[in-house]
Amino acid sequence: MIPNVLSIAGSDPSGGAGIQADLKAMSANGAYAMAAITALTAQNTQGVSGIHLVPPEFVQAQIKAIFEDIRVDAVKIGMIANAEIAAAVAEALQGCDAPIVLDPVMIAKGGAPLLQPDAVGTLRTRLLPLAFVLTPNLPEAAHLLDRPIAQTREEMAQQARALIALGPSAIVMKGGHLDGADSPDCLVTSDNVTWFEGARTATRNTHGTGCTLSAALAAQIARKQSLPKAVAAAKAYVSDAIAHADDLSVGSGHGPTHHFANLKGLSR
Repeated sequence: MIPNVLSIAGSDPSGGAGIQADLKAMSANGAYAMAAITALTAQNTQGVSGIHLVPPEFVQAQIKAIFEDIRVDAVKIGMIANAEIAAAVAEALQGCDAPIVLDPVMIAKGGAPLLQPDAVGTLRTRLLPLAFVLTPNLPEAAHLLDRPIAQTREEMAQQARALIALGPSAIVMKGGHLDGADSPDCLVTSDNVTWFEGARTATRNTHGTGCTLSAALAAQIARKQSLPKAVAAAKAYVSDAIAHADDLSVGSGHGPTHHFANLKGLSR
C-alpha cells in the first residue's frame, strides 16, 4: 500500500523549497503527499521578499481535516514561522501516532529569517518532544542549543546528543556547512551514532535541500524502512537531486535541486 505523508510547512512559489519541494520529494520517494500550509511567501531563487502567515486556527483546521478523514503514515514539519503557529501545530498533533520528522526551518538560503525569535522556545518545548526525528543543519542546531556552530564531526555528534535530551527520538545532523570536499551527515540516537558519507557537488543550485531531505526521509519512514536505511535512502536521493541540479534552468540565483532526477530517463 502506498503510504500517505503530510507536510506542514510554508509555500515557495518558485517550487524549490517548502511545500512544493516536499510534495515533489515525497512523490519521488514513493508516497502520496499531502500538505497543510503555514505561510505564503513571495520568493524566488534570489531571496524572500514577503511572508504572509496563515492564521493559527486555520493551520490547525487543515491538519485536523486530514486526520479526520485520511490515514496518515508520517508527518513532516517545516516552516512554522511564529510561536502561535507552532503551538497550533503541536496541539493539532497531540495523540498523533504517526512518526513525525521535524525540520527546524529558521533561515532561507538567501538569509531571510523564516522563524520569529519568540518561536524558538515554543519549538523547543512543544514540537521537539513530538518528533521522531529532528533534521537540523549546523546553524539550526547551534541556535536551538544556544551554542557556537559545530566545526568538526565530534562537535556535530555532541550537539546531536544534546538535542536528544530535548525530546526527539533521533537526530539527523546535516554536515553541509562543514568545510571540506565531503558533506557528511550523522544519525544519532540515545545509544548509537551512524555516519553517512557524501561527496560535495560543486553547484550553487541547492535551494531547498533541507526541505527535500526531511520530506524524503518522512516518505522512507512511512514506507516502513528502518531508520538507518531511511536516512541512507533520503541522503542518496538528495545527493542525486543536487548532482543533477544543473540540468535545470530555474532563475538566476540559488536554483532548486532536480527532485525527479531519480526517475528513469531523467538522469544523465
